[in-house]
Amino acid sequence: MACKISTKAWQALLLFCLATIFILPAKAEETYTFSVVPQSERRMLFGIWQPIMDELQKRTGIHFQLTTSLSVSDYESDVVKGLHDFVYINPYLMPSVEESPGYIPLVRDKKALRGILVVRKDSPYNRVEDLQGKSLAVPSLSALGASLLLRAEMDRLHHVKTQVIVAKTHSSVFLHVVNGFSDAGGSVQKALSEQTPRIQESLRILHQTREVPSHPVAAHKRVPVAVRQRVRQAFIDMSSTEEGRLLLGKVPMQEAIAAEVDDYHVLRALKLEQYLQN
Repeated sequence: MACKISTKAWQALLLFCLATIFILPAKAEETYTFSVVPQSERRMLFGIWQPIMDELQKRTGIHFQLTTSLSVSDYESDVVKGLHDFVYINPYLMPSVEESPGYIPLVRDKKALRGILVVRKDSPYNRVEDLQGKSLAVPSLSALGASLLLRAEMDRLHHVKTQVIVAKTHSSVFLHVVNGFSDAGGSVQKALSEQTPRIQESLRILHQTREVPSHPVAAHKRVPVAVRQRVRQAFIDMSSTEEGRLLLGKVPMQEAIAAEVDDYHVLRALKLEQYLQN
């Protein structure tokens, strides 16, 4: 004999099922780490990148955890180990981390990167040649514009060799020069533009390097292809709006364009390996 369920029982059962649906927590989307090279001190760095992460999350629906390291050298060590899902890295590293641990470039600034050589404004050094045997502060030996490319040009074009001091960050490079701990410093224009007016007014640029492809945002190969594509497109879309350009301009990434591994193969031809040593 079939069991009949009253209308009230059906209604009670339906309400119970609906309540269960609303009580069960929604499955949280996976959080990806996004690490950026420490070109400036931590508070300034997070002030630039956290609003970008927030906007990126709105556009993609993906959660990001922003992180960095205490020094450029520590950061590059983490990248080589493949610790982070997304990275904003030294262009020189891109060809070497392509296969292992497996990073894939997504976007970069259309504008190229240049290294700069700075001295105190009241310094007696007016030519690169004046720095023969003098001290040069750099953020790390492997920093592309601030160390590798700069030191290569000083050596190959001007036949100048210096005593290198690793200052660990770009901000520290400028302080070394301003406070007289180093005769000169290697950095990039972006880092100089982020310094206080007092620091900027205390320095002058003695030399600028040739142009090379700018820092890429890259994703580890473990990140799903669909997620990589959403992040790449979000950066490109951001740079097409006034609000997005204001955010990315602080990186600086004036115009985000798709980046490819081949963009960075040109760096291998420069043969800068010898300048990884002090």
